[in-house]
Amino acid sequence: MQKTLFEITKMDCPSEENLIWMKLDGISSVAQLEFDIPNRKLSVFHVSDIDLIEKEEGDQKRLLWTVLAINFVFFVIEMATGLISKSMGLVANSLDMMADSFVYGISLFAVGGTLIRKKRIAKLAGYFQITLALLGFLEVLRRFFETEKLPDFSTMIVVSILALIANGVCLYLMQKSKSKEEAHMKASLIFTSNDVIINLGVIAAGILVQYTNSNKPDLIIGSIVFFLILQGAFRILKLGK
Repeated sequence: MQKTLFEITKMDCPSEENLIWMKLDGISSVAQLEFDIPNRKLSVFHVSDIDLIEKEEGDQKRLLWTVLAINFVFFVIEMATGLISKSMGLVANSLDMMADSFVYGISLFAVGGTLIRKKRIAKLAGYFQITLALLGFLEVLRRFFETEKLPDFSTMIVVSILALIANGVCLYLMQKSKSKEEAHMKASLIFTSNDVIINLGVIAAGILVQYTNSNKPDLIIGSIVFFLILQGAFRILKLGK
């Protein structure tokens, strides 16, 4: 068993201690943590070299950047194709992808950052998602009561299948990560698992649009996704309290 002493200048209350616990919890090399808040010191008891612990932390950052990039790219793709194909399902799913990017971004900024910064980012992300979800609901209502061109079902299906593959890759990367048991990584896994279900829903909506010759299935799945975004926004706002 080895012991390494760290001096953490910004650790001045139990909240920062909890943030460090969340960050180091689940790293296999760490056996025990001892906090000395008055002197702003942390003793880490570990079974391997500290370099290996830092490597695990670096691997986690690279993983979060990877899944963030995948989600942001598909946010752009789905938003563009959703607007072109007149599909609210794709538009809503693109916003859900962006919401996930916010979640991964919050996790990244929390690494090595202060609790105040994390709270500010969480509040900004939460309020932004609420605004997008409400605007989405208004657009769904407008399309429901007005005559709109049918969405392009083939675009809905093809793009959703690609998004499904992308989310599958994200799930695979997070599942094989050593840090998957950490609190924020578990939350990310839940969000990505929900995305897989949403992708399947948009694919089903595209098939129903073709067979019913109606835009109602697309509007229904869009409403469901906007509701899920709204729920996610309130969860993120809780992090900012």
